Order: sequence, then structure tokens, then C-alpha cells
Amino acid sequence: MGSSNVAMLSLLLVLYMVFVPSLATVYTVGDTSGWTTGVDYGAWTKDKTFKVGDSLVFNYPTSHTVDEVSSSDYSTCTVGNSITTDNTGATTVSLKTAGTHYFICGVLGHCGNGMKLAVKVESGSPSSSTDKPSTTTPSTTTTSTTKAPVDSSSSWSVSPFMAAVLTWVALSVMVIS
Repeated sequence: MGSSNVAMLSLLLVLYMVFVPSLATVYTVGDTSGWTTGVDYGAWTKDKTFKVGDSLVFNYPTSHTVDEVSSSDYSTCTVGNSITTDNTGATTVSLKTAGTHYFICGVLGHCGNGMKLAVKVESGSPSSSTDKPSTTTPSTTTTSTTKAPVDSSSSWSVSPFMAAVLTWVALSVMVIS
């Protein structure tokens, strides 16, 4: 392979990594306020569109918890029946299924004081969103305890499809040369 082919391939890969964002977005719950009492999480979600593949990052003092719960437990602020729970102070939840996901703080009284979040998650394509709540199981979310940055920004990555397209383009350039 000639040096001009290597240069062309390198340029294509760099341009692709810079200009092609993935569809996944990482949202920091409550932005700079984090996961705490006194925040209107309904207002926080109002202008956001959550999609399968996005992540929620909860930053909070260890005096709180992040519990994923059923719709009825969310509505009544019932603690003790959580689908998943974490209290490490930094919880990342991957949104793996469409539907509404419900989160509360499991500390008595905190949910009633506003520490509750309902997130409607759309499927990957905007035209096929679902309005019915999901019946989540522990396998629908992944909880990790890695501290994430405070800002809400899109993550960048190469999708398998685009990697295949770039490989095809690079091979075509090498064959033509």
C-alpha cells in the first residue's frame, strides 16, 4: 500500500471519528444539582428526548439511593420493592428498553419530597416510540459506580455500520490507486 493510500485512509478515519456522533447521549440527572431533594425532575426531563442506548448518571451523597421501581411504587413512593438499587454516590443506568422507567430515592420521605424521576424512553427510531410503560426486570438496566462528568453531552463513537462503510471506501480507494 502506497503512502498516499495510507494518508487517505488515515484522513477518512479521522474525519469519521470527528464528525459522526453516535446516537447515545449521557444525561446527568438534575444537571449540576444532581440527585437530591428540592429539584423538580419533571421540569428537568421536559425538554429531553431519551432513547434506547442513552444513559442516566446520578450523582449524589451516599445518604441517598437510586432505586428503579415499578409504576405503582413510583406513584405511591413505596420503598423496599426496588428492581435495582444503588447507594454508592455515582450510579450510571443504561436505558436498554423502550417505555417509562421509574426511579426514586429509597430513603423514607425523600421520594415524597420530590426525589423521583420518570423517564419515557423511545426506541432507536423516532417514528416507533412506545407510549406504554415497560415491565422492567433487573436485566433491563445496568448499574455501575463509575463517577461521570457533570455535564450532559453526547458521546462519540463509531457505529458498526459506519465502520463497515469506511472500510469499504478505504478498500475501494486502494484498489483504484
